[in-house]
Amino acid sequence: MASSTSSGTYDIGIDLGTANTLVYARGKGVVLNEPSVVAVNAAGDVVAVGSEAKRTIGRTPSGITAMRPLREGVIADFDAAEQMLRALMKKALPSRRFSRPRVVICVPSGITGVERRAVIDSARGAGAREVHLIEEPMAAAIGAGLPVAEPVGCMVVDIGGGTTEVAVVSMGGLVTAQSVRVAGDAMDAAISTYIKKEHGLAIGERTAEDIKIAIGSAVWTPDDDRPLPTRLAVGTASDPVSDPASDAESDTDRAARPSPHSYTVRGRDHLSGLPRLQEITAEEIRTALAEPVEAIVRAVHNTLDDCPPELSGDIIERGIALTGGGALLRGLDRRLREEMGVPVVVADAPLDCVVNGTAKCVDEFATLHGLLTGAKEGPRKSVRLGM
Repeated sequence: MASSTSSGTYDIGIDLGTANTLVYARGKGVVLNEPSVVAVNAAGDVVAVGSEAKRTIGRTPSGITAMRPLREGVIADFDAAEQMLRALMKKALPSRRFSRPRVVICVPSGITGVERRAVIDSARGAGAREVHLIEEPMAAAIGAGLPVAEPVGCMVVDIGGGTTEVAVVSMGGLVTAQSVRVAGDAMDAAISTYIKKEHGLAIGERTAEDIKIAIGSAVWTPDDDRPLPTRLAVGTASDPVSDPASDAESDTDRAARPSPHSYTVRGRDHLSGLPRLQEITAEEIRTALAEPVEAIVRAVHNTLDDCPPELSGDIIERGIALTGGGALLRGLDRRLREEMGVPVVVADAPLDCVVNGTAKCVDEFATLHGLLTGAKEGPRKSVRLGM
């Protein structure tokens, strides 16, 4: 850890997610956990960012638009992404408003060189003096405590808001990886489509997310009636983190209401245009989620197919680690275990694995810089850990 007088103290790590953006400040811990949402007015000026902006989704007047700058794990709106990063960096370092920190940002493993450049340019435009990128599955593996530097195979499945990252890691590099643009947002869309088709009810993305949190599952499990964590689903917004030390407890220990077998949905009748209530069962939501869950299972299967035989033996012994908000979809670990025939475990505090891995890269930059892509470098397929 750098001393308080070192310029490195103000280095930050950013888990730039489709649903949520988490910011780690060196020496301070995780200081921000905000939805990746920006509200802009007709003139293009930002009026709200993060939690405040997310509350306006679907409720904005004609002169204000709430948008997500990232779609499927990559920047969809360059200007909005830059303004969001600028606002979040200012929140993260309020006492160093004019400092230019070194920034480490997580990106999906499958993004193109153009998409990488968009992330770098956005961060630099937001005030970063130096930008380094790390692939999300590598950051997730580090954050989950996997031995990424050792000559053994470790498999991680990181299910975020826009992408699912599946990778086998060994000797500080990605041996094989797949990035599929099916994750939490695709699950929400599948729920919305199913309810509109089967019940003629139009619902918004926030309602679809609430349904997923309440009764969503990959398969039926005997513990369907167990209480759920308050931050279960991919894309669930949380308040800004004021006490990083209590964050892990809030993810795993605080119980929410028990999961019911049905959920009362409020929406607009597709034919009459009038508000209506509709009871939706957990079995229906499992049916709605079947396609995105199958896409995730297929990505894991394909990655295992591409894995070298020696590392496959390590995975049989060590199992597959699930990270990201989607790891907490009930029954997903069981589904993967039955399909792949290998142990599957949900990492501790799966929502924080990526930002924790990024934080380690910030704190131990001199040791772990070999895992990063610099601002002037091209895309990297695989690197070894420089010890």
